[in-house]
Amino acid sequence: MQLSHLTKAILISLIPATSVCAGGLDRSGQSISAFLQPGNYAEAGFTVIDPTVEGKDIAGNQVSDMGDDYYFPTAALKVQATDQISLGLLYDQPFGADATYAPDSLFFGSNNQSTKVKVRTNNLTALIGYQPNKNWNFYAGPVYQTVEADISLRGEAYGGLKGLGTYDISIKEKEAWGWAAGFAYQIPEIALKAALTYRSEVKHDANSIETANPLVTVAPNVSVHIPFIRNAATEAITPQSVNLDLQTGIAANTLAFANIRWVHWDNFVVTPPLLAQLSLQAKGKAQNLIDYSDDQWSITTGVSRKFNDKWAGTASVGYDSGAGNPVTTLGPVEGNWSAGLGGQYNPAENYFIAAGVRYLWLGDAQAQTGGNVVGSFEDNTAIAYGMKIGYRF
Repeated sequence: MQLSHLTKAILISLIPATSVCAGGLDRSGQSISAFLQPGNYAEAGFTVIDPTVEGKDIAGNQVSDMGDDYYFPTAALKVQATDQISLGLLYDQPFGADATYAPDSLFFGSNNQSTKVKVRTNNLTALIGYQPNKNWNFYAGPVYQTVEADISLRGEAYGGLKGLGTYDISIKEKEAWGWAAGFAYQIPEIALKAALTYRSEVKHDANSIETANPLVTVAPNVSVHIPFIRNAATEAITPQSVNLDLQTGIAANTLAFANIRWVHWDNFVVTPPLLAQLSLQAKGKAQNLIDYSDDQWSITTGVSRKFNDKWAGTASVGYDSGAGNPVTTLGPVEGNWSAGLGGQYNPAENYFIAAGVRYLWLGDAQAQTGGNVVGSFEDNTAIAYGMKIGYRF
């Protein structure tokens, strides 16, 4: 059972990204599949996520959908400089969060304002690969990463007026560096490939502006709002991860594939100084802005098949463990199960257009602040759409 060079290239390009609405803040899955393509190759794509995340607060009140739609782009360029040296540049947005609670929610809103979060990261990975023969590929390179965020906390979940009052934090975009390294083994004649990739953690000391106006008792029966503002560095360390990518030909024009991913979210904590100070005063315990208790494990597996010279398709199923439960109120989901379908059209041998859809059953989770459960979110779902264009030159 052999696959032609063209068939292998078409099928490999169909293997989907694994992480959408995944554990912790994980999004893109940080794939390097484009770098492992044969010859010279470029691609660009995007994914759109439409989640529905509803639940109830601890008082039994309904919490309407707080999961915002979002999208993230990807792009890659790979050049086979010599028979033994390859160069690659990969762009993605590996981590992020988008959520907005209803302003009229007692636990997550107040005074027509709501709890909301927007977190963005940008990742640029430069790789150089060495291929001593047709079977082995060893690669490594630096990672340039930026992070920025705007987060607002409102309502009884955060202590109400006597806790934080209205609390906002803006983290200005800041760059930091990490690295990636790995190796791949392949038997081209049967489309067998295994790749193991490690990405380091990236430490950010970003400038943040925190503001709050808790209600403070200044005399018997007299309370006033006192404004606080703090401009200081907030430390955030995006986690290290390992990706294992496997594939093999199983029949003429057919591939089976699997991706296994581990992300080190265990003990991940972001604690801005003003938030810690005010929550300690109000509750006797410093509150974290974001924290996770478990490492994330995910697996996606499926098959890709070429139907003819113009069309190919893929089907996959996936599981994501999440990053612990209870979880932060800014993303009250514990992993997911998923199923996906994709198709690819090849107008010519050197370029293609691919699109796919994935349906996700989101894991039930309890939302907590400062170690106290404030809500329960169950029976939620999401749908993801993606498109990619690839070109071989």
